[in-house]
Amino acid sequence: MKFLNVVEIESALVALNNRFPTLTQRINLPNGTYEGRQSLALLIRGNPSFDCRPALVFVSGVHAREWGGPDILVNLATDLLEAYTTNAGLAYGGKSFSADEVRSIVNQTDVVVFPDINPDGRAYSMAAAAESPQACWRKNRNPASSGGVASRIGVDVNRNYDFLWNFPVTFAPLLAPASTDPSEDTFYGTGPFSEPESRNVQWLVDRFPRARYFVDVHSCTGHVLYPWGDDQNQTTDPSMSFMNSACDGKRGVENDAYRDYVPPARLIELQTAAAVMRDGIFAVRGQSYLSQQGFSLYPTSGTSEDWAFTREFLDPSRVKLSGFVIEFNKDYDFFPTWAEMVDLILDIDAGLVALCVHATPGRWAVTLCWIMKRFWSLWHRVFKPELWGPYGPWDRMARYIGRIGTSVGRLIGRK
Repeated sequence: MKFLNVVEIESALVALNNRFPTLTQRINLPNGTYEGRQSLALLIRGNPSFDCRPALVFVSGVHAREWGGPDILVNLATDLLEAYTTNAGLAYGGKSFSADEVRSIVNQTDVVVFPDINPDGRAYSMAAAAESPQACWRKNRNPASSGGVASRIGVDVNRNYDFLWNFPVTFAPLLAPASTDPSEDTFYGTGPFSEPESRNVQWLVDRFPRARYFVDVHSCTGHVLYPWGDDQNQTTDPSMSFMNSACDGKRGVENDAYRDYVPPARLIELQTAAAVMRDGIFAVRGQSYLSQQGFSLYPTSGTSEDWAFTREFLDPSRVKLSGFVIEFNKDYDFFPTWAEMVDLILDIDAGLVALCVHATPGRWAVTLCWIMKRFWSLWHRVFKPELWGPYGPWDRMARYIGRIGTSVGRLIGRK
């Protein structure tokens, strides 16, 4: 076996959709890459009559040299679909999941896998031998800012999301959570979401308004990371936040006065879900991943997990979406052997399935959803929409009651 190339990743998703047509939907991402590639994602959804399903969005392949991420997600989708259709559980080394848990995941959640965010970069990286300079390519292949110089091609897609993107303004002076220099690996692009790859992720998340968990699979350090990446967290001062421009120029310095706000309950949720993935990974073969805030590694701007987490702050009507990064492979190597990669796939898939189990609605939530669906179905049978339209009886009654209320108000208001 070997790492899947760009064509094989897309072919695998098509094959899974063809093999399991009633359980999957193929999602064509709308934004083509600079080299003309169209990306695919796959939705796993059983029992479509259940309306209250949370979504989990898993992405990988944003950095071209991190070869193993797409294999992890393709394997995850395959495992869930095969176990569901054979009424079997899943076993990853010392971590196992029952057939009931697999059925609940498929029937009561939406699992979305987008294995290869950056196909242009992956194709370029995989065209060379592992560990070579070309194989170590990180960015996409957009030449717009290169000035015709090959070494300046590309944008770091994971510094291109709309979270404190303009770091020269939003971070403390002399800090470099990204780069304005196209020759650097962390070049942030010409604006937030300037790249088709990051816009595809944005579009995909927007497609699932009930998304509750977002996980971006990277390598390598052996971490499960949660927001924020720009500075240390605090839970007491909401005004000290990424949204407050008065805090510009202060972010990114460890142990100073500035820290970024997280509501206390949300911080507990982030830490709990991160620990679920960490513990799932550990149970496979004893790999001790660290679960911690992203800033603990180094300050970052424009990253996917932070952007995902911002959505509820910018629009409180949205479902709360928790963003994470898994950095697989504690050996600090972008290019493990395939034998090593097989173990890494088991590790990370166990962590992701554990998160799916954690996200699955409980029995009472399922029952309540069923009751509400039946209630609204009955309501619309009795009070049909056309009866509420202009000139319908319920509309006339509402206007008549309104006029009575207005008249009573006028009488009460008279001296």
